Amino acid sequence: MPSIPSHVVIREVGLRDGLQSIERILTTERKIEWIRDAYAAGQREIEVGSFVPARLLPQLADTAELVAFAKTLPGLLVSVLVPNLKGAERALDTQADLMLVPLSASRAHSLANLRKEPEEVVAEVARMRAARDAAGSKTLIEGGIGTAFGCTIQGHVDQCDVLRYLQALLDAGADRVSIADTVGYAGPAAVRALFEKAREIAGERFWCGHFHDTRGLALANVYAALQAGVARFDATLAGIGGCPHAPGASGNASSEDLAFMLADMGIDTGIDLPALLTLRAKLARWLDGETLHGALWLAGLPKTYAATAALNA
Repeated sequence: MPSIPSHVVIREVGLRDGLQSIERILTTERKIEWIRDAYAAGQREIEVGSFVPARLLPQLADTAELVAFAKTLPGLLVSVLVPNLKGAERALDTQADLMLVPLSASRAHSLANLRKEPEEVVAEVARMRAARDAAGSKTLIEGGIGTAFGCTIQGHVDQCDVLRYLQALLDAGADRVSIADTVGYAGPAAVRALFEKAREIAGERFWCGHFHDTRGLALANVYAALQAGVARFDATLAGIGGCPHAPGASGNASSEDLAFMLADMGIDTGIDLPALLTLRAKLARWLDGETLHGALWLAGLPKTYAATAALNA
């Protein structure tokens, strides 16, 4: 059985997965402030946006500007989501460090979300890899498999399909692969079983787990993935975001709640929790009137936190 990692990376995806689910458009200046403050709080991987047409997601129209700023911060791994080859070419032009290509294991969700069959997404990844290599770029390609535990449109998703697509993405040239519970159907037992098998296939190229808190199980699912040896997780500040095909979804795993749980377990994340909570308070002002999530901001850090942090240091 893999040991629980001693260091875990929390990749902040609120600027993309969070903001794309909110009608309000944050100014580029505030997004830059978010990136700067997240970096100052110790976060070293941030998904700053997505290269999709502005008419579809005006909230993310300034992604190129955000990549340019984020690239000025030493040691920050800057990632973007790209749905197709055109988006990948824009990511390569901006010299993003990593581009995430979403593939839905649910055929119905894939058609609704990307208007492509899963096999077409695999073929697109092969074209992206060829374009990346031809450009001599160092941008990593991550194939992210969504709806891995079920789908609000299709229902059941076979675990064998998830693993088959994972292998296909690697064969097509993806440098990394990850698995997402897009609609919040996963439970800890299913997570551990699938993630252990995924790591048997991909090894260290298995990059990240992505969990939604639709039924209150995001942190429990993270714990199960930790037991499978996974050491990187997507999360959003204030738990914002969700899937448009998952009505009632309560958003992503909360960055601050996840950082607190990991700190309590003695797992290093490099994150300054009080600084992250200060940034969360800013975001609450910026998104006044929007539904935010997370428990830590309600209760605050416990009086024992400083002692626990010192003990784990």
